[in-house]
Amino acid sequence: MRIATWNVNSIVPRLPRVLDWLEHSAPDVLCLQELKGTTEAFPVEPVRELGYEVAAYGLGRWNGVAILSRIGLADVTRGLTGEPQFDGAAEARAIGATCGGVRVWSVYVPNGREPDNPHYAYKLEWLEALRQTVSAELSDAPFAVLGDFNVAPSDEDVWDITAFADSTHVTGPERTALERLRAVGLGDVFPRPQKYDHPFTYWDYRAGNFPNNRGMRIDLVYGNRAFTGAVADSYVDREARKGKGSSDHAPVVVDLSLPSPAA
Repeated sequence: MRIATWNVNSIVPRLPRVLDWLEHSAPDVLCLQELKGTTEAFPVEPVRELGYEVAAYGLGRWNGVAILSRIGLADVTRGLTGEPQFDGAAEARAIGATCGGVRVWSVYVPNGREPDNPHYAYKLEWLEALRQTVSAELSDAPFAVLGDFNVAPSDEDVWDITAFADSTHVTGPERTALERLRAVGLGDVFPRPQKYDHPFTYWDYRAGNFPNNRGMRIDLVYGNRAFTGAVADSYVDREARKGKGSSDHAPVVVDLSLPSPAA
């Protein structure tokens, strides 16, 4: 079974690249983030033509998440238990579904902006709601939370930690929130290095950042023991970040040695 996660940075302009990637990479499940559109605006039909069911959750703001599956899509949940709002409004940042016997959540954690910004406190509250939701759902069946966490778990997960002084994504409280999430029974599925010694998943659009590998590992896959124990391979598909019109994130791909369920 192949499961992937990808922040596409707006699904409509990125659709041709997503469809091409689905065809040549053939994931059984693809978790998407940052759709930038409503649930109804998701381009369902082109994806269905490739054999995928779609569960989307979008509210027309700068967020939105989806799960695409060709091995079944059941028990869809939109939003977290006790999920906070920002400025009095709900945001579409989490969607869960069971696909071929594996429970997956596609999450787009709030950015946080700056440590003294109200969005940062919202980010920490949101991560706590995620922890509580995951804790309530965990069982012996394969389970994973995948997506753009907007947190680099360690200093090695950014290209130069000195460039992030007084910035979000690397602060102690954010990393502690990730540790608390993992502590409920999740492990970090770390992608194998390819071109460079340490895998990154995000590179800012500014000139030279991607070719010079000035990136971050903020797109993560956290799974329970049944999930991590079945991992046969994991990697970041850097090819998807190349070329005109790409997202600023690359897909993270996880191959599992689980029985292939019927579609």
